[in-house]
Amino acid sequence: MRNIPAFSATALMALSLAACSGGEPAGGASATGAAREESTAPAMDATQAAPTETAPAMPPSANVIGLEGLGDLKIGQPVPKGSTWAQRGAQASDACSTVTSPDYPGVYAIVEQDKVRRITVGKRSDVKLVEGIGVGATEKDVVKWFAGFREEAHKYENAPAKYLTAPNAASGDPALRFEIGQDGKVSLIHVGTMPVLGYVEGCL
Repeated sequence: MRNIPAFSATALMALSLAACSGGEPAGGASATGAAREESTAPAMDATQAAPTETAPAMPPSANVIGLEGLGDLKIGQPVPKGSTWAQRGAQASDACSTVTSPDYPGVYAIVEQDKVRRITVGKRSDVKLVEGIGVGATEKDVVKWFAGFREEAHKYENAPAKYLTAPNAASGDPALRFEIGQDGKVSLIHVGTMPVLGYVEGCL
């Protein structure tokens, strides 16, 4: 009878454990070990978002005008250096000039004393107020959002054409002024400070 080599107690124990566990998953980490790690991991606070790639910050819409201005063009501040806003054959003098930008067709700004005093949105522009009011909106839409605006007869068009000016305009703060055409729709939107806000012809 051949002699069977004796196994050490350690070897026998290892074989028994392997048989009971059915082997380890690829990569060497046992399923029970993975489960143990999950159970001991700190629970995510309900107020914390699951980690994801950081999304790039979205800039505000370039086609929204507010009382502060439009894009990098700000009411009460100089035309920003290096911007696309510049005089392009528009009327200009030592006292007053107008600037335009190819990024905003149909929009021009009035500059006095080296500061932007008014921005005007015209018929070729898709720039709108945050309320969604743009050129082509009805007077009814304007009144819905801006009740209490002062009505004035239009200088060049017959009624029902008119100007609608914010009641706070006289304070010198940035304010809104709409021009309503004979068709009852917005033809121009002005944002700026008096007296420039009330100019009816560019620098006049």
